[in-house]
Amino acid sequence: MMSKREQNSPASFIKIVYFDEESASDLLDVSAGGKAALTTEQVKERAADIHSKAEASAAAKFSWLPFFGGSAEASAGVSASSLGRSILNKTLSNTILTDYLVQANEHEGVKRLADLQVVARKDSAAFMKMFTPYMAMLKMDELPINLAGLDNALEAAKGYYELVGEDPTGKKYILRFNLRAFRNNYGLVDLGRMQLVFHGILVGRAEEASLTMAAEMAPSTDAAPINVRDLIDGVETKDDGRLDVYDVLLAGIEYVK
Repeated sequence: MMSKREQNSPASFIKIVYFDEESASDLLDVSAGGKAALTTEQVKERAADIHSKAEASAAAKFSWLPFFGGSAEASAGVSASSLGRSILNKTLSNTILTDYLVQANEHEGVKRLADLQVVARKDSAAFMKMFTPYMAMLKMDELPINLAGLDNALEAAKGYYELVGEDPTGKKYILRFNLRAFRNNYGLVDLGRMQLVFHGILVGRAEEASLTMAAEMAPSTDAAPINVRDLIDGVETKDDGRLDVYDVLLAGIEYVK
């Protein structure tokens, strides 16, 4: 059995499908007690240097081609600036990812979840969000609703979408995903088609039935509040049918020898 360090080592991931950079960055900053800010500035300085070199290279390469109806110099500057920003963003993103994977080795609050079968409950907002883009492409004049508008409304209504993950023993979890955190053009519908490893932070407990659209529109107030600290510390809680809820920080494919 692999140790936690081996499981989360940067070299073990060969494909990143989902990475919540903002949440991971917050985790790094909190764990470092604010010291991570210096590292971030150093990364920005290195990336800015790469940015300027990229601009100079692009300007030299495209200086003879007039684009967008402007001068050659202005066109080259636009191309170089775009390339520089792309390099800057990619450098910062990859640095946060690498730093996070190192920190996750040591952080007990980050749980590794593997061998899960991930699905969306059929009457949930996540299920609708997964399929409204396909439905919107079909010609359905007889429908009383605007599917394209519904898809936009769903995206605006919720920041996170919940899927249910079930491990080989039958234990279920609720996994919450930020739609803006998907990488390489992946989306919710792709998660059930791959053998992924998830990193999550335990944020509470909820009933699977609470994921339905009807339940979200009229949430119940009968359930007693859950002490997240007790969950993290492993304190016994009453088995009331509720599932552990994890905010997912990372989802990817691990290399298996």
